[in-house]
Amino acid sequence: MWDIHMRILAEAEYIIKTNSTVRACANHFSISKSTVHTVETY
Repeated sequence: MWDIHMRILAEAEYIIKTNSTVRACANHFSISKSTVHTVETY
């Protein structure tokens, strides 16, 4: 469970700091856009 919280924080921090899109975040973390959406709505 802790891993998902760290992942959420890392992705959210990246999106906020870089003002990036979900697609750019997904590319940065080498995951799919769907995964970013799923995790960020967790």
